[in-house]
Amino acid sequence: MAAAAEEEQLALGFQRRFLAARPLRSFPWPELEQKLKTSTDSSLLVDILHKTILHPLCVKYPPSNKYRRGFLTELIKKHESTTAEPLDELYETLADILNKEESTHCYKNYLLPTGESITLSENVAIISRGTTGLVTWDAALHLAEWAIENSAVFSNRTVLELGSGIGFTGIAISKTCKPKAYIFSDYHHCVLKQLTENICLNGFVLEPETTNRIQMQSEGQKVEVMNYQKPKITVAELDWGSVTEKQLMDLHPDVIIAADVVYDPEITLALMGMLQKLSTFRADGKPPEVYIAFTVRNPDTYHLFKAELDKIGIGWQIIPAHRNSFFLYDLHSNVTILQLLI
Repeated sequence: MAAAAEEEQLALGFQRRFLAARPLRSFPWPELEQKLKTSTDSSLLVDILHKTILHPLCVKYPPSNKYRRGFLTELIKKHESTTAEPLDELYETLADILNKEESTHCYKNYLLPTGESITLSENVAIISRGTTGLVTWDAALHLAEWAIENSAVFSNRTVLELGSGIGFTGIAISKTCKPKAYIFSDYHHCVLKQLTENICLNGFVLEPETTNRIQMQSEGQKVEVMNYQKPKITVAELDWGSVTEKQLMDLHPDVIIAADVVYDPEITLALMGMLQKLSTFRADGKPPEVYIAFTVRNPDTYHLFKAELDKIGIGWQIIPAHRNSFFLYDLHSNVTILQLLI
């Protein structure tokens, strides 16, 4: 019984990594190799295959062909290193993948602690169409984990997310934290298109007849996406350089969040202008709570961000690390969450 439980945990470990399309080196290959040496049949490999490449989510929303091909090739290598009989299902699955055309898009699937899943259409390249916003970054995963652990911050409140990218953090919060309303925002037209597709992909129904326009100086647009239950979700085109205090006030945010928007001095300065505008209004006499998550890649950029906050009179404090880890990302990445005291 103990051996069976260990095999189940090993298979689930492969599943979590595969659904989120994590790097192949992060998989527990040595553990699998050891288990296969003591196994009398191929049941463990079959279990892993059906929890990964042949999992219903991956069949419907598959990771990239390159990723699936690489994963399956490694799995076959481990199997061939044993004395077990060849497993036809492994080779048939690989042959099926080899016959598929490569695509610039793929899917990643994330399991929430509630048992639900998030499915995202992403670009296979880190930088594509002049933007880094078509993939999910570690800070978005980190911020979502913190939000799930601190759901009271978002419950029955209106949340505005700056630089939503393709939507992971907002979808996670909308599915688990019960906000009253959630406003996704970004500026790049390709990002906005993929963001809207991902929101719909995750069960939120687009209501074209409720579509309104925000009269931004940049001629931005606000598309309402309504689920049959709360929260009300909107997607707004938001240009940090031209949006006015009144336009921000009209959004009525109680909470403002952003993930990985502090990585370039020019973008940091544009963000400062946005934060200055936010600091000039008080919704119902109370300022919005602001949380910014970012990976500290360049200490100089991090210090510039804090120095600019001090310069415009916005206080800040580091949020303590959350206890639970639900999603797979590089735990060695230096991700910090700041609460800004507007």
